[in-house]
Amino acid sequence: MTQQGAVLQGYNNELVKCIEDLCMQKQELTKQIQQAEEEKNKLQHEIQVLNEELERVCENLAQKVASRNELDKILAETEAAYMKILDSSRTLLNVLKKEVGNLKHTPELKTN
Repeated sequence: MTQQGAVLQGYNNELVKCIEDLCMQKQELTKQIQQAEEEKNKLQHEIQVLNEELERVCENLAQKVASRNELDKILAETEAAYMKILDSSRTLLNVLKKEVGNLKHTPELKTN
């Protein structure tokens, strides 16, 4: 019976060693899980910060695009008005030249 007790004691020792090994693996895995959770939280915070920054940049960009579009509209209107002024000036000049030409042909203005 002592031989059976010795075998049983050997099994018990191996079982205790396996349980201790499993506990050590669990502790190591728990440590790795904590590190991974910390890394995850850090990354989530960075993502949140980047998302907020992206939102600010997008809002700023939208404002700048709207301002540029308004400037494009003002420039187009100004250029159109300027072209009308040029056209009116050209027409006025042509009329004035014609009138001056007509005056030169009238007998009262001819010089001797």
